[in-house]
Amino acid sequence: MIYVFKTSVDTDSKLELANTLLQELLPNALWNFDLEDCDNILRIDSENEINETALKNEVFDCIELE
Repeated sequence: MIYVFKTSVDTDSKLELANTLLQELLPNALWNFDLEDCDNILRIDSENEINETALKNEVFDCIELE
């Protein structure tokens, strides 16, 4: 399933930190960030259910989009 989140990742340094965190949180998922989008979109492709609570962290904020 594909999940889409609006994030606070807006710089390369935040992107590096977010990627490191996601590697730990979601080792079997695929994801990418679109920093050219005004919402700094994070797309996650995962067989497991993902939600804002599962991604709560100190590196970046995110809100799931419908």
